[in-house]
Amino acid sequence: MDAAEFRRRGKEMVDYVADYLEKIEERPVYPDLEPGYLRDLIPTEAPCEPESFEDLMQDVERVIMPGITHWHSPNFFAYFPAASSYPAMLADMLCGAIGCIGFSWSTASEATLMSLLAARCKAVRRVQAVESERSESDVLSKLVAYTSDQAHSSVERAALIGAVMMRKVPTDEHFAVREEMLKKMVEEDKAAGLIPFYFCATLGTTPSCAFDHITKLGPLCNKENMWMHIDAAYAGSAFICPEFRPLLNGIEYADSFNFNPHKWLLINFDCSTMWVKKRTDIIGHWQIPLGRRFRSLKMWFVFRLYGLKGLQAHIRKQVALAKEFESLVQADNRFEICAEVILGLVCFRLKGSNELNQNLLKRITKSREIHLVPCQLSGRFVLRFAICARTTESRHIQRAWRHITQLAFELLQEQPH
Repeated sequence: MDAAEFRRRGKEMVDYVADYLEKIEERPVYPDLEPGYLRDLIPTEAPCEPESFEDLMQDVERVIMPGITHWHSPNFFAYFPAASSYPAMLADMLCGAIGCIGFSWSTASEATLMSLLAARCKAVRRVQAVESERSESDVLSKLVAYTSDQAHSSVERAALIGAVMMRKVPTDEHFAVREEMLKKMVEEDKAAGLIPFYFCATLGTTPSCAFDHITKLGPLCNKENMWMHIDAAYAGSAFICPEFRPLLNGIEYADSFNFNPHKWLLINFDCSTMWVKKRTDIIGHWQIPLGRRFRSLKMWFVFRLYGLKGLQAHIRKQVALAKEFESLVQADNRFEICAEVILGLVCFRLKGSNELNQNLLKRITKSREIHLVPCQLSGRFVLRFAICARTTESRHIQRAWRHITQLAFELLQEQPH
């Protein structure tokens, strides 16, 4: 492909992408195919001779699209948002063309690991400064980290990779960590000869978007020489709105902070930001790979072309849609809300057994009209309704609720009385 063909095909690709996104609502949000379906649709070997761009694009629709879960469909309400915008797509194109390699950007999972490794090194140096006879291996064997029992699995994975013990702190009735419980565990561990060194707090947990009480947890961590890392992967984007900034109170006690603009700030995956209080603490642990793509270019494009007001409007709109869905659930006495709705996530369920709600989700998934995923809250099987797509409007919320209630009605009719 030379420059002339690239110009022509590039315009065609832009048209294809624009058509795809404008008509994405017409596609089933969730594929009705089994893993491995591609095996019968593609050759066992790569072609010996070049093939045409037209044939390739035909196979995108024939081979690729049938197996896609359309994350940017307004009927997608699973997980958390995967941000997308036209400015970010243009920036991604330019990013690929420039092709420079950056050296300091992490994903949220890497940010947790990097902060833990930095905290581990800092703790070893601190102990050995007082007890020079202690070996590094001895100190490492005594280190203990903490996180919420609602924290993302990547936090526990960071401890496994970092070869340190990690304890999960039980949460309160709002699924948040309070100072009293962490303090109790720290005191128990210190009495047992262990060395508390790290706490990963979460602002906006994955299951229910709960917020740990960092205004109280922060001073405790500072007093105990424990590194406090804050994982705000999803909720961090909301802090650009003044009305949500109080959720960030206590940030001054943190040693590091991370959020993912690629979740909710209209920047395509992947783009994750990390701050550290003292650069010298983490300079040897910026990230796992040496090189990174020019992700900040995407942020620059989106910030310039949307402006702060445009980004705030996006956040506020999606929070309002979540509140709209919450009100629909509350108006139906067959259902219940299972966690406070703070941002763009609603946790709800049918009143009844876990099995009943598991069956409801199976029917929702099988229908392929909308896509949801579950979580476990206090031993209960709960459905998560997250406002994800940039194009989701009130009519999608209303239609999704009608679909859910229709399936729930059919399911309840089948139950023995």
